[in-house]
Amino acid sequence: MGLKVRIIPCLDVDAGRVVKGTNFKNLRDAGDPVELAALYDREGADEIVFYDITASHENRETAARLARAAAEEVFIPYTIGGGVRTVSDMRAMLRAGADKVSINSAAVRTPDLIDDGAARFGSQCVVLSVDVKHKEDGPGWEVYLNGGRLNTGKDAVAWLVEGERRGAGEFVLNSMDADGTESGYDLDLISEVASKTNVPLIASGGAGHPEHMVSAVRAGASAVLAASIFHFGEYSIAEAKDTLREAGVPVR
Repeated sequence: MGLKVRIIPCLDVDAGRVVKGTNFKNLRDAGDPVELAALYDREGADEIVFYDITASHENRETAARLARAAAEEVFIPYTIGGGVRTVSDMRAMLRAGADKVSINSAAVRTPDLIDDGAARFGSQCVVLSVDVKHKEDGPGWEVYLNGGRLNTGKDAVAWLVEGERRGAGEFVLNSMDADGTESGYDLDLISEVASKTNVPLIASGGAGHPEHMVSAVRAGASAVLAASIFHFGEYSIAEAKDTLREAGVPVR
């Protein structure tokens, strides 16, 4: 834990609005993405992640328009993902103002996208995001695509090991089992990935209390991502950071 742990609000965007559900279902409206991101910036968030959660499923164009709008109002680093299928899509996001680009479904279908993006823009700009779920017939986790709609059968840990080898500079590890439940991150998943890889790992899915963030960091996360607890006013960024500090976790 030599580096300070980052607190990252996640904004899932559907049809121009921030939404949040449970296990990727029963979505609730949570507001305007740029307004929310600007609020979190003022409140002390370290980074922001925007995900267009239906772009891959609906085969829409990338959210460069959102990237440009965010660049006008948000002054901390931000990542945008959803529907990124080519190096040209990645370039469009970065030119529009994003600091990093998250790739998920397209990276599984075309793994060379990781290599090509890292070679063109640097590993620090390439975030490999994975939506994972416990296997139904044994131990381990499998990778899902298209907003959790398609089970690839691919082993999640092995895929992240490959992603690091190909040049991904960071992982967003999202547990579909825990998503939106506010029952805590999947600590076994975090520990397993952290033990097999060396790039920064952002824990995602399940935050219900800042204490859950402490547990995720102790399991091996370099940063903690949360949505519901921030969007619906259960906890503030400051409260999350205070809890981490009190537990001896270095934060910004």
